[in-house]
Amino acid sequence: MLLLAFDTATPSISVAVHDGSSVVGTSTGEGAMAHGELLAPAIAEALRAAGATAADLTDVAVGAGPGPFTGLRVGVVTALTLGRTLGVTTHGVCSLDILAAEAADRLDGEFVVATDARRKEVYWGRFDATGTRLSGPDVDFPDTVAQLGLPVVGRGGKLYADRLDWVESAPLDPSASALATLVASGRHRDLPLEPLYLRRPDATPQVAAKPA
Repeated sequence: MLLLAFDTATPSISVAVHDGSSVVGTSTGEGAMAHGELLAPAIAEALRAAGATAADLTDVAVGAGPGPFTGLRVGVVTALTLGRTLGVTTHGVCSLDILAAEAADRLDGEFVVATDARRKEVYWGRFDATGTRLSGPDVDFPDTVAQLGLPVVGRGGKLYADRLDWVESAPLDPSASALATLVASGRHRDLPLEPLYLRRPDATPQVAAKPA
């Protein structure tokens, strides 16, 4: 196996290459509105670090969200294109599950993963101590999530730390290394390879008025 994994569901862009035993190459980038410009160079850098080329790949995995429209579209379209062009197996994984996989080792019981949904809301899911999702993903106001009374992992927790029990020691954004490890181990839940928006994009086509 040579698996390429990446996540673009948050402002952080994360890429990793996994050889079936361990992560052998990584790359990261940051840019809330620059996923299209940053993802391809990050993939190339991770492949170089792994001493591999795209032709060596057997699998591609992508964080399918939830997240903002633009970032998710870039990641999912890239995964679809690579899958079809290279003839490799593709995997879609909930981005909240990726964060939970990293955080589970640092927590003893149930917890929430929350990322920034903008509009003063968070994308969130509830997880057990092993990092298995119990509910979600959903989008709600932070006060709704606070009513659960659970520790909160992720950038959404940091943004609303005045209302949420944010776990500062846990990762803020999904890591492609964690995604690659999840898929390589077979512990992930496969999702359809399409963006998980949870709501319509902010920009919508204008509908022309019908003539009288």
